[in-house]
Amino acid sequence: MMPELLPLLLFLAVCLVLLLGYPVAFSLGGTALAFAWIGGFTGYFDGAFLEALPNRLYGIMTNETLIAVPLFVFMGVMLERSRVAENLLDTMAALFGPRRGGLGISVTLVGMLLAASTGIVGATVVTMGLLSLPTMLRRNYDPALSSGVICAAGTLGQIIPPSIVLVLLGDVLSAAYQQAQLDMGIFSPDTVSVGDLFVGALIPGLLLVVLYLLYIGGVAVFRPAAVPALPEEEREQELGRLWRRVVKVLLPPLLLIFAVLGSILGGLATPTEAASVGAVGAMLLALSQGQLNRETLRAVMLGTTRVTSMVFLIFIGASLFSLVFRGFGGDEVVTDFLTDLPGGVVGAVALVMLVMFLLGFILDFIEITFVVVPIVGPILLAMGLDPVWLGVMIAINLQTSFLTPPFGFALFYLRGVAPPEVSTGAIYRGVVPFILIQLLVLGLLALWPEMATWLPGVFYG
Repeated sequence: MMPELLPLLLFLAVCLVLLLGYPVAFSLGGTALAFAWIGGFTGYFDGAFLEALPNRLYGIMTNETLIAVPLFVFMGVMLERSRVAENLLDTMAALFGPRRGGLGISVTLVGMLLAASTGIVGATVVTMGLLSLPTMLRRNYDPALSSGVICAAGTLGQIIPPSIVLVLLGDVLSAAYQQAQLDMGIFSPDTVSVGDLFVGALIPGLLLVVLYLLYIGGVAVFRPAAVPALPEEEREQELGRLWRRVVKVLLPPLLLIFAVLGSILGGLATPTEAASVGAVGAMLLALSQGQLNRETLRAVMLGTTRVTSMVFLIFIGASLFSLVFRGFGGDEVVTDFLTDLPGGVVGAVALVMLVMFLLGFILDFIEITFVVVPIVGPILLAMGLDPVWLGVMIAINLQTSFLTPPFGFALFYLRGVAPPEVSTGAIYRGVVPFILIQLLVLGLLALWPEMATWLPGVFYG
């Protein structure tokens, strides 16, 4: 057997084990150990590579950036249980409902606010599906359009800060960027922070929201029957009371978003410190809604522990996988392959994005971030790419993958909570226009990297 085939076989074996349904962390670690044993027995693997594992694990435990993960997860789960989404949807529907497409606009704006408040994609899609889809169908909205709006709005948590995706991507890309500079002979490497990625994702994320809204507005003009306005008898009659209700419901989550993102953008706090502010703010918001009690706090703590444990177990399994992959010379194989592609850096980026897009059908963003990005990140960054731009491209690419039929995760989340009268085909048809919007923004970002790099330069110089 040619030794250069072993890294490829390792990667394919991991994908196969994952498709069989085994837990991700154990699939990564167990497959890597099995290949390490086979490689050691055949003389293709040096066991000294595994001696670096304790240092890797210690580095994970002492990484201050990763403390933001449980804090942001806590904030998201607490807000999920504090009826914020329900109150926001009711209020925004009362505000925009009298207009054609108003419910679709409301769902999109609430999805944006929840993304900026929670950063958890699956929870947002499920919550929006449970709360808004029955209402939209009852108001005679087109089932396909309703499904597409909910899926697209729910995945905004992938790109709009404080996204858990961006926290993990920022940490992994920071290590990849430093490794790339060391490979280039730069022994005082620059770093990229999670805050840089947060700021860089703002313009592309808001552009997606604007294009979603424009599409819904276009449907309201050209297909008004698909997005009818609320009947006269269901509208809020007193305008002053409606605006007081809007201010009362919108102000708390907006203050929370401002406290978290504003402290990061203003340089007053690191993302980890801002996450702690967000966690406390989410508790205060739940308290103001009368939802904070011992039972809620216990459920939130259990949910946070489960998600955080999953993330860090996958991180440990991915660390073991990357060590074995490097021990088989996988880095050199991937580097030679990408650098020899026609088109140079453009061809390399296009291929990596395509592979990540396809992997998004079978792997969650956590596995892709911890397994794929550490392999290809240093290679692409050594070609001169900006790490913030690359991180935002990856985030939007994965968001697009999670929307794409037939295997997009967002589609499965919605299918699980959608009423029986909403067919799977309707869900698939509904997301197609939003996938085209995603691809448009991805193309614009590829042509104009300044969409992601300009704002961090303004804030951080």
